[in-house]
Amino acid sequence: MTGYSSFMRPLVAAILSTFIAMVPGAPVAEEAKRGTVTNLPIPRFVSMKANEGNVRRGPSLTHRIDWVFKRRDMPLQITAEHGHWRKVQDRDGAGGWVHYALLSGVRTVLVERDMMPLYARPDPASQVAAHFEMGVVARLGSCTQDWCRISAGGYRGWAPKENLWGVGADELRE
Repeated sequence: MTGYSSFMRPLVAAILSTFIAMVPGAPVAEEAKRGTVTNLPIPRFVSMKANEGNVRRGPSLTHRIDWVFKRRDMPLQITAEHGHWRKVQDRDGAGGWVHYALLSGVRTVLVERDMMPLYARPDPASQVAAHFEMGVVARLGSCTQDWCRISAGGYRGWAPKENLWGVGADELRE
């Protein structure tokens, strides 16, 4: 009987952890934070590769088109994967399912502060290289804990991470 219970304990623990992971608000195991198709982290940021992209209600061509993203390089966040389809959302939380061919791994960010200063170095005391209007889409470079190097319109410099959408708060990039 002792051998039976020691055999069953790991099996019961595995079954329970699977059910707990399915409960909303329950802590999620590290494996569950990866896409089932790509094995990449979920959520993660990408950008629109195409000038236009149909956003569908579900992950297939038979699902209704709810709207069309019409901004090349717009940053999007992938929240789920299913075959060749990625569930994405924009800065406002609007989204749906798009075909993976419309997305790029090139990282971009959306400026969230009007007339945001772009600094020569990651230091607010450094020279201001430019000011970006709210809504500017910029290419994302390296990031420290609080700053990201970005470029757009021929200008490049450092911006406070808190003024950007499309990069994780704790994300570090080289």
